[in-house]
Amino acid sequence: MKINIIYPFTLLIILFALQSCSSSRKSGTKRNDGEIKSTVKLTKKIPAVNIRTKGVAAADVVAFAKTLQGTRYQYGSANPDKGLDCSGFIWYVFNHYSIKVPRISSDFTNAGKEVPIKESMPGDLILFTGSNPKSGVVGHMGLITKNQKNNVEFIHSASGGGKGVMISGMSEYFITRFVKVIRVFDKE
Repeated sequence: MKINIIYPFTLLIILFALQSCSSSRKSGTKRNDGEIKSTVKLTKKIPAVNIRTKGVAAADVVAFAKTLQGTRYQYGSANPDKGLDCSGFIWYVFNHYSIKVPRISSDFTNAGKEVPIKESMPGDLILFTGSNPKSGVVGHMGLITKNQKNNVEFIHSASGGGKGVMISGMSEYFITRFVKVIRVFDKE
């Protein structure tokens, strides 16, 4: 009987200790007053890209992107019937409005105007490294859907666990991989 009482208590202590360890790990970013600043050192030379949004409203693009939630992930695909990878998702959403954008996430590295994440707005693009934060190459991206009091959310197509198109917040996983936010739409 005593073993049954001690076992759950021991599990709680272990879980608390593990959470404390993970939150104290150093990451590739620095936070100051709610600001997330990247320390990722980009290693790949990427030419600048000019994205012309042709007067399309960022809110319309975000609204359309949200209609794709639940679309499965498929590496290398920009076809929602087959599934979408992260850059295929962005390409598909922008192409819906005849806005020409690169097809590969790394090609967005020098697109648009960089803005601090705390000033990000719906419609801005958020760039991350791939699963390796030390790669020095943009390998994942999403579209910002919300920024309320530095609580940033973005829609993207995620490969992990077959999740596909979903809205995520800036968890520690994304913070360690954060590269920058770029603005391609005029402020509304």
